[in-house]
Amino acid sequence: MKRLGRSLLLVCATIILFGLSACQFLIPREQYTVQKVSDGDTITVTDTKGAKIHVRFACVDAPEIPHSHQEKYTRSRIARNQFNWGIKAQQRVQQLIDQGGDRVTLKITDRDRYGRQISEVRLADGTLIQEVLTREGLALVYRPYLKNCPSAAAVEQAEASAKSQRLGVWSDSRFIEPWQYRSRK
Repeated sequence: MKRLGRSLLLVCATIILFGLSACQFLIPREQYTVQKVSDGDTITVTDTKGAKIHVRFACVDAPEIPHSHQEKYTRSRIARNQFNWGIKAQQRVQQLIDQGGDRVTLKITDRDRYGRQISEVRLADGTLIQEVLTREGLALVYRPYLKNCPSAAAVEQAEASAKSQRLGVWSDSRFIEPWQYRSRK
């Protein structure tokens, strides 16, 4: 009888431990409300207390968008090409956010020199926005941010797929990587 009692106690303790460890998956992460999509890799969100947080997407770099009147009406073919892809990336992020009900979860991994939170950004259904953008060729893997990117392998695989299928920027022989474009300015 003692053995049966011990076995039953051990089984109950095991079930309780597994149940407690599973609770972390049942408790939802804090959701943030998206206030603004600044470009293809930057958003502004508010937390539950209304505090604004500027978020730079981890893992990726999206093409640039025009930031001034002069850039908007530039005659430079290189700049116009960059901005065309940047606007497409920005629109795709906005579309994803709208589909997700303006709510995202963040996995903050770092802070950049501008004070933005470097984060993996997921829609309420778990979709990683960075993975979608790279899979569609609207963002590129940004190696300097990979060291703090828990989903690096998924994003790299998405980019490889887009490259092999020549999707988005990979279909454009004139496209210049965003970091190269910025270094030319």
